[in-house]
Amino acid sequence: MPLFYQRNINQFTKLAVWEIKEDENFFTQQITLQRNITHPHKRLQHLAGRYLLQYLYPSFSANDISFNHANKPFSVNKDVHFSISHCGNYAATIINLSNRVGIDIEIPTNKILKIAPKFLHQLEIENLQIPMHLHTPKLIHQLTLLWSCKEAVFKWWGNGQINFSEMIRIQPFSLADNGIIKVNFKQYILTIEYKMFENLCLAWVVDK
Repeated sequence: MPLFYQRNINQFTKLAVWEIKEDENFFTQQITLQRNITHPHKRLQHLAGRYLLQYLYPSFSANDISFNHANKPFSVNKDVHFSISHCGNYAATIINLSNRVGIDIEIPTNKILKIAPKFLHQLEIENLQIPMHLHTPKLIHQLTLLWSCKEAVFKWWGNGQINFSEMIRIQPFSLADNGIIKVNFKQYILTIEYKMFENLCLAWVVDK
């Protein structure tokens, strides 16, 4: 099976990344499609994310998923918190039995160079290890990680209406294969954990 990565963070928290190589039938044998998704690949991503939820927590039912006013999926079982992310042929899921969580997965591409000034604060740009005008692979990976961290915070928050550049501020850090990043958001100081693969970026946050 194409389980790409799995980590049991603690007794309450698990996450996993699935590389999607199956067709829809593999997932629909176990997961019911909850939404009318017409795009075939997006439908496949949707199914893979929910399949991962049940893989990590077998007693979890995708039928228990509802959506809040900001379109964030949540479990009607208030004791279960989860977050799902999709990118390309990958789906990532994190689940926690006591606290809210957020996860994001991204594939680094040159597109990040165009949107970075929109989601980064000027201080974050100044703190980059590599200047923005040097379009190196390391810069692209670092910008992708910054975006992924902010997306993970956005999903953790789950209430929408967030200005990424002004409201989510990432503290200076040194890019590595994995590590911890501190983020200032509203009255919180959040801890983001991340892992960089060869061509994949994964970031997640767990409410302490």
